[in-house]
Amino acid sequence: MPKTYFVSDLHLFANRSNAHRHLDAIARAASHAEVFVLGGDIFDFRWARLPTLKAVGRAVQWLSELTASCPGCHFHMVLGNHDYHQAFIDRLMTLQSQTTNLSWHRYYVRLGGSIFLHGDVADKEMDARTLAAAREEWLDARRGGPLLSALYDVVILTRLHKPVPHLVFSKRIVVRRILKYLESIGQGPASGVRNVYFGHTHTKLSNYHYRGLRFHNGGAPIKGLKFRIIEAEQ
Repeated sequence: MPKTYFVSDLHLFANRSNAHRHLDAIARAASHAEVFVLGGDIFDFRWARLPTLKAVGRAVQWLSELTASCPGCHFHMVLGNHDYHQAFIDRLMTLQSQTTNLSWHRYYVRLGGSIFLHGDVADKEMDARTLAAAREEWLDARRGGPLLSALYDVVILTRLHKPVPHLVFSKRIVVRRILKYLESIGQGPASGVRNVYFGHTHTKLSNYHYRGLRFHNGGAPIKGLKFRIIEAEQ
């Protein structure tokens, strides 16, 4: 079984992200892996400190350097809502064509008995059509202005955001919605899926059993929250 790792929700380029503290650990894990799944919101173009096109360039550079430094590892980039931007997708398509160990995916990737997705289908009950419609709103979304960004930073620094994932995204609601989405696209337990790896909620979850599946979430490297690199099963 290939050694596989999963991370999501780094939110690189956003003030609230502490991902820079984990980048060396991610690179080390990738150097020992055969497969590495980047599970969405790796970059945050909505709240980036940089102008969008500059942030996109930095994102492509980071991916290019990471894949080049670990030629024995195949990277799967699954998009999330915060990095679902047309300018990035265009550059990602070009990068994939030039990089033998990189594949990108709009919504999910299935590897053996495991499926990896961002997890924004947990916001409400969704199928493929409604997810695509929700993502369309992010394709050309403008970067948040300095005032909104500053207000959001205050929320993060005062840790007012900490209860939110637990209140909005209870474990049972999250996994039920994800399972319903997976079944709607033919990727439920009947198809052989046993493990589901997702992000988006920013809440760590490990081996949470629900209706024949095990759910895993590594949290997010955001101030006041917990984060881990997950070793996944295929």
